[in-house]
Amino acid sequence: MAAEGYAKRFSDTVSSINIQKKALALAQKNKNKGDEVICYAYLALTQRRLLHLKEFMHYADTAFYLSQNVNKIRVKAHAYTAMGCLKSYIDDKPQALNYLLEAYTLFSKANANDQCAKIASDISYLFSPASPEKVEKYAKEAMIHAQKSGDPESELYARLAMGGFLTDNLDANGMEEWLKALHFFVETVSLAEKNADKIVSKSNIGIAYLNLADLYTKGPKPIDEKAFLLNLEKATAIAKKYNIKIIYRSAIGLKGFYLTQKGDYAKAELLFIEGINYQKSLPYTDNYLFAAFYKSLKDVAIKRKDYQAYYGYDTLFDKYTQLKYKESTQSQLQNADARYESAKKAERIKQLEFEKELEQKNKLLGYGIAGVLLIGLVFMFRSYHYRQRYYQNREDFLQQEQANNELKMQLMEKETIENLAARLSLERRLLRSQMDPHFIFNALGNIQSMILQKDTLPAVSYLNKFAKLTRQVLEQSRKETISLDEEISTLKNYIELQQLRLNNGFDYVIECDENVETDVLIPPLLIQPFIENAVEHGLKPQENSVRGLIEIYFKEDETQQSLICTIKDNGIGLAASRKLKINDTHQSLSTTITDERLSKMQRENPNAGFTVTERDGETDGNGCIVIINIPILI
Repeated sequence: MAAEGYAKRFSDTVSSINIQKKALALAQKNKNKGDEVICYAYLALTQRRLLHLKEFMHYADTAFYLSQNVNKIRVKAHAYTAMGCLKSYIDDKPQALNYLLEAYTLFSKANANDQCAKIASDISYLFSPASPEKVEKYAKEAMIHAQKSGDPESELYARLAMGGFLTDNLDANGMEEWLKALHFFVETVSLAEKNADKIVSKSNIGIAYLNLADLYTKGPKPIDEKAFLLNLEKATAIAKKYNIKIIYRSAIGLKGFYLTQKGDYAKAELLFIEGINYQKSLPYTDNYLFAAFYKSLKDVAIKRKDYQAYYGYDTLFDKYTQLKYKESTQSQLQNADARYESAKKAERIKQLEFEKELEQKNKLLGYGIAGVLLIGLVFMFRSYHYRQRYYQNREDFLQQEQANNELKMQLMEKETIENLAARLSLERRLLRSQMDPHFIFNALGNIQSMILQKDTLPAVSYLNKFAKLTRQVLEQSRKETISLDEEISTLKNYIELQQLRLNNGFDYVIECDENVETDVLIPPLLIQPFIENAVEHGLKPQENSVRGLIEIYFKEDETQQSLICTIKDNGIGLAASRKLKINDTHQSLSTTITDERLSKMQRENPNAGFTVTERDGETDGNGCIVIINIPILI
């Protein structure tokens, strides 16, 4: 009955929950703890589908802790699955892997191939992208279990995991690999359509359509437009029918991006507006989707050079971006609270076990005393004396353990809150430090001057650069990682605005070694503070007769998994700059914060850091050299 109710989670949510609760009530009435655990596990996974974290956590925790008193493999496997899914939902990936690997082992012992296929697929996703070998290993194992089970839903789970591995390792220049992946995805979609009535997880059908459509964009040009659009239409229909927001958002976004790249801006704009209007007709608000669609509309307006429309879209984009950021922050706090509560419950269970043990020992003490009374008063007194002292010591020990556990929980709570507060504080300081007020006011002043002098085209060009830089800084300051391409784009915008500010009094060069891949991931906004220092303290005080130059070079240190960034300027140098700083009001807060960020990274990347040295005036000319060792994040 519980499985039947769980199968209705996409088609009829209310009926799904009601059936599962009836199954739970029946299990409790029959006093069958095994069935009760499985019912709680199904209810937990249903709440995950509804995005109800509090209920999800309650049912998963209940299933897990009840299962500790049940010696049945399948029962424990369901409980570990629910806990693994919960840990994955709250971004506790290490714990999620621990629970799901245990569930996988238990279901393998029970020969439950359908469950093994689904769990192996989830494990494969959790190992991505850190361990491609394990991603492939568990994706292949999922395929083997799915074939043994003969269950179409399990087979679709497994094929999606294997498809993800094929896509991640797809060589853009390898036509043979692309054709192999295409054939695999076409078979996957065919399986989903053929067995649509038997596949309960409708979101997986939508994902299959999306994956196939996205693969067409990675193939030879021109792409098979008919097949591409057909799969997107099918994915959109699934998303609307079963209220799957992420699939709807991805389908509209992928189609709009294609139309924009194709140059069909009018259709792209109508598509995004249609998506926005559809979302507004629903009873809930998806701020993430609105922000994504308005960003796409901004890009279309720029392509069409419709700056009035761009302004309107940008205003709405900022509104929903702020709302999205608030939701994201709230979600992170909720996940942090959930991780803490889960750990707290585990400690509480240990305390209850200690108390239960203490109570049992005290009972045994009473039985011992009664037995001694039967033998004789003398032996009773002697035995009671020694036993009482032993159990008293044991009780003191257990009470001390309980006190230690309570102190440990308090320290965990304090540490969680302090770490979160420190991180948010550093993010706020980083965001404030990236946009120097002097730089902003001077840039806007120069743009205003151009407008007053009727230099409309240069003014619009620099205004776009300034707007793009501001948006890049705001967006990147909220990310954990960005690509080297994004970092270089931000640097170019910043330097070109600094050139405007200093009347084009200096040049710049940005170069990468041949072995540097520009899609590597690095921490955001690390390099700009050093460029700011080079301009403010090196080039700006330079004599007018000397043409300034900033050179930026990137090379990769494969042995240390790091990116070496070298910044050279031909300014006045460190010694002369220090003399001028006595009367200088410009405070380089950003480099101090950058030093703090790199210091924190040294826990996992000991080589992270930077050095600033004077150039050799005789052989290399005046100026400074900054070498930054940036960890490459996987």
